[in-house]
Amino acid sequence: MNDPIRDALPDTTADETPDAFFLPLGDGRFRPTTHAQGAWSEHESHMAPVSGLMLHELETRLPRPDLALSRVAFDILGKIPAEDLVVRTRVLRAGRTIELSEVDVAGPDGRSAVRATVWRLQTSDTSAVAGVEDPPMDLPGPEARFRMGGLWNSGFIRTLEVRTAEPPRPGRSRVWLRSSVPLFGGPDAPDISATARLFGLVDTANGVAVRALPSEVIFPNVDLTIHLHRDPVGEWLGLDVSVSWGVHGIGVTSAVLHDLDGPFGRSEQSATIRLR
Repeated sequence: MNDPIRDALPDTTADETPDAFFLPLGDGRFRPTTHAQGAWSEHESHMAPVSGLMLHELETRLPRPDLALSRVAFDILGKIPAEDLVVRTRVLRAGRTIELSEVDVAGPDGRSAVRATVWRLQTSDTSAVAGVEDPPMDLPGPEARFRMGGLWNSGFIRTLEVRTAEPPRPGRSRVWLRSSVPLFGGPDAPDISATARLFGLVDTANGVAVRALPSEVIFPNVDLTIHLHRDPVGEWLGLDVSVSWGVHGIGVTSAVLHDLDGPFGRSEQSATIRLR
């Protein structure tokens, strides 16, 4: 498929030589690199590539080509260590037409850092009644580069190429992004699906339409829920983001998710807001 963004814009690379977010160690163990470094602490891994890792492991260990991915609900149970991670999967509710699975990531101490439940549903031909209400996003022009490094100092953020679809403002942004770094490195690095690749970017929604500078306010999200109405394609993720912060320290980041073919789903994140 032609990539109109790639065709229209000069290519860019990250500050560091691209290698990978994770090095596979075998037996479900993965070592995060500095490219997976979190936004709030250099001693944590960023939720975005970790969610891509979790989705890939689900697809690899519990394949269900007869079912479609419908919803993935990630709960962040604590700091995600920048150390070796173990990914565990299991089926919670088996079924011929509906299945609920679980993916869990733990640090070296065995404690879960992120846990996700995953619904996969039976597919059928519903083209006669299909429809999507979310409008597509315009593709950005060559002048639309957005430097997230001005807001965030993070190994993960430095891997991103970001283009704005319209001028951002506090609490509202429409951006396109992709990463220059693959999910896995090493001589036996596995191939990954477009779904896993784009899942590894969605968590950035909480950082592209900030209502206050992270140097003044911290607002980490405690979860990430993604709903899909079709499988995404390609390497570019479009985020149509709205951020609402309440008066009691709780916020919600909502995004319509796009690929170059149009909208494919939505995401929601709950944030805890704390003045520095």
